[in-house]
Amino acid sequence: MNASSFYMIVIMVAALVLWRRTRAMYHPIKGRGVRLLLPMLYLLIPSIPIVLNPNAHAASWVWICALLFGVILSIPLIWTTNYELRSDQQIYATKNKSFIVVFVIIFIIRFVLRDYLKWLGNETEAALFMTVAIGYICPWRIISFLKFRQIYIKRNYNNKETLQKNI
Repeated sequence: MNASSFYMIVIMVAALVLWRRTRAMYHPIKGRGVRLLLPMLYLLIPSIPIVLNPNAHAASWVWICALLFGVILSIPLIWTTNYELRSDQQIYATKNKSFIVVFVIIFIIRFVLRDYLKWLGNETEAALFMTVAIGYICPWRIISFLKFRQIYIKRNYNNKETLQKNI
């Protein structure tokens, strides 16, 4: 795969994520919010062979730094991801244009780092970037799920209270 096709695939994936995220602002989140955790599963399963690749050579402190860098990148995503209970008693992702800006900035940072870290070798570079991705997607999705569940529990508690008053 040449560099231009790789960049096109990455841009298409980022565009798909942004499209899905913006559409989620207009549609209620169904169920108990477990679907919010699915991207972690979609990321973790294919990343295992990449991260555990025996050809990926880096010191342990580099792996820790990659994971910590990912956690740092998750902080703005966490701040810009919130949920709200609307008048139809459904839970929606809040409309937040700053999320799109944050996502694009993280995307640009990853591209700049990719060009800067070419000296590592393809396997090591791919493994470290998957570690960074795990570092920001997992905390972001877990905390998003917890935020959703807080509203979900509050909504169900209020619904039970309303039912008891009507009886």
